[in-house]
Amino acid sequence: MAMQEELNQFERKEVWDLVPLPSDYPIIETKWVFRNKLDESRIIIRNKARLVAKGYNQEEGIDYDETFAPVARIEAIRLLLAYASIMNFKLCQMDVKSSFLNGLTKEKVYVEQPPGFIDFKYPNHVYKLKKALYGLKQAPRSWYDRLSKFLIENDYVRGKVDNTLFVKKFKNDTMYVQIYVDDIVFGSTNISLCKEFAKTMQGEFEMSMMGELTFFLGLQIKQMSDGIFITQSKYCNELLKKFGMEGCKEAATPISNSCNLDLDEKGIAVDNSKYRGIIGSLLYLTASRPDIMFVVCLCARF
Repeated sequence: MAMQEELNQFERKEVWDLVPLPSDYPIIETKWVFRNKLDESRIIIRNKARLVAKGYNQEEGIDYDETFAPVARIEAIRLLLAYASIMNFKLCQMDVKSSFLNGLTKEKVYVEQPPGFIDFKYPNHVYKLKKALYGLKQAPRSWYDRLSKFLIENDYVRGKVDNTLFVKKFKNDTMYVQIYVDDIVFGSTNISLCKEFAKTMQGEFEMSMMGELTFFLGLQIKQMSDGIFITQSKYCNELLKKFGMEGCKEAATPISNSCNLDLDEKGIAVDNSKYRGIIGSLLYLTASRPDIMFVVCLCARF
């Protein structure tokens, strides 16, 4: 059912056309990817099937040119949360359904028919893409171009420092829109501007989730009358599970600030990739845990 729902989206968005096999263009293979979408309590809220192109077979200059697309940094999200708390307005979020399918492809790209859904009349035909497909190297860029163009046409101004922040001013009120691929966080000092934005977006794109901002990029967010509180407890539990440290001993103070680390000559060699993985994960955790910043940065030097 999830696979059929994905292909129905393709039909509605007019993603591709079935054409005879071209002789002078490479054909990119496709595959199905299945995923359970979880909420912050790790309860399955949706089963997703996504058809993706095997983009690693693409050739630069033939199948794609420009691929870079800006995404919001965690610092930008925290600044927006802090500003919303100071100005005392609620932040909301929305999720664009199959966002990459909205991006227009400039290059000629041909993909195989989806596994399990071969057209029995034309089994040797291929699909010529009109829109970007997940897995293509240029898909994030195409989607960002489409969304930013749409927002600018609707009187939003793109940030000069942060290209993922769009601002719209109306009299004494301001509307803020922060983009992270298909996740959009928005808020305003005037609630009617939020309603207008939601209506505008629904008129142009299919939306799958809307409501108050509670969970974003691993941050659990609680918006209350006396401030905005953030935590990463779900992310913490996932880290402990991933690195096999669920039964480890707790420590109130991570390390003394006068501690010096040096080489342990007799120690057992550490797995480089695992160590880097732990440090990288902990650096992301400092977004809500400044108390571990010193020790994580100290370990990151090695």
